[in-house]
Amino acid sequence: MWVTTPSSTNWLYKLNEEAKITVSLYEYGILQDNAKISYSIGPELMPSDKTGTATLRNGKAVISLGTMSKPGFKDCQLKVELNGEEYQHHIKVGFEPEKLTPYTQFPEDFVSFWQKAKEEASECPMQVSRVFVPEYSNDKVDCYLVKLQAYQKGSFVYGYLTIPKKQGKYPVVFSPPGAGIKPMNPLKDIFYAENGVIRFDMEIHGIRPNLDAETYQEVSRAFGSGNNSYLVNGLDNRDSYYMKKVYLTCVRALDYLTTLPEWDGVNLIAQGGSQGGALALVTTALDTRVTACAASHPALSDMAGYKANRAGGYPHLFTKFEGMDTPEKLKILQYYDVVNFARLIKVPVFMTWGFNDDVCPPTTSYIVFNTLKSEKEALITPVNEHWISLTTRHQILDWIMENLRQN
Repeated sequence: MWVTTPSSTNWLYKLNEEAKITVSLYEYGILQDNAKISYSIGPELMPSDKTGTATLRNGKAVISLGTMSKPGFKDCQLKVELNGEEYQHHIKVGFEPEKLTPYTQFPEDFVSFWQKAKEEASECPMQVSRVFVPEYSNDKVDCYLVKLQAYQKGSFVYGYLTIPKKQGKYPVVFSPPGAGIKPMNPLKDIFYAENGVIRFDMEIHGIRPNLDAETYQEVSRAFGSGNNSYLVNGLDNRDSYYMKKVYLTCVRALDYLTTLPEWDGVNLIAQGGSQGGALALVTTALDTRVTACAASHPALSDMAGYKANRAGGYPHLFTKFEGMDTPEKLKILQYYDVVNFARLIKVPVFMTWGFNDDVCPPTTSYIVFNTLKSEKEALITPVNEHWISLTTRHQILDWIMENLRQN
């Protein structure tokens, strides 16, 4: 077990202030001494600019991370070999990240582009079917598998709708998915419906979510990774990019959810994490029916940030894909980047993120949060990588309940 303690209790520093970390290492609960640790230090998700070794003395070593003259994060990567096995760890600290601003520019026709797209998508008739799912229901909650036509005729998406059994009117939470092509299990968030909130967990690819995991793996291998990923599909044209259908499908989901007789008629909350956090923010910007938004470590945020020599947002098009760094693609991405949607949001937003996240780096979460001009609140959990705890997930629901509008 690694224990890394920054010299600043909140892991944040002023520009040009030196950051240090104290490193301890335990094996079987025993504090190790005289072990030699290798380290590399550099800006978040960028090449390291300092390497070295440190030897644990009396179970500790102090490593200087140096400083930064511009807002951002430094990452210290650690390695040690114990009994023939190599163990790794890392820790990031921030330098005035509240001053981070987007690299991504806001197109002059951004609003009109999406207004026209919504109008065109609304012409697609809404067809809905739903089937009761007993294995995901209990004495407090009814669960349904929903099939919803969206964007264009013959194009469908699926989702699990969980509704409190008790008769009444309830707020609705719309929850789009994280990235990838994988099965869904509504039980992990069934506590929403158990606490008096209708919830809709939606997939975005039109693949039935109750298929077995092996089938999903086959589909994912077919078009879910690398330059064959849906996240780059159609990126040569802003009208053919795969995510256009996804963003507009989220709006169609709201069309359906607002027809539910159990809805309270007022409260419609968008909530999600990673890609789902991005889609929650996008949907909030696109649809004024949304009354609040809760987003965890949003993806698709300041994706071109690498052009500013710092970390950019997931899916890291400029470091993990080929042929993405062109003026044409940069321009198209502006219409799909979360920071540009964040500029338009007018309702309360709750965000949470961790510093040690390499999937959706804290640099981009800060940029989204800094861009928001609406009422906003952040729960920052420095130690977290690309996950949130069950406690935090319940805190998100608490925030939602505290920010409900009165009928």
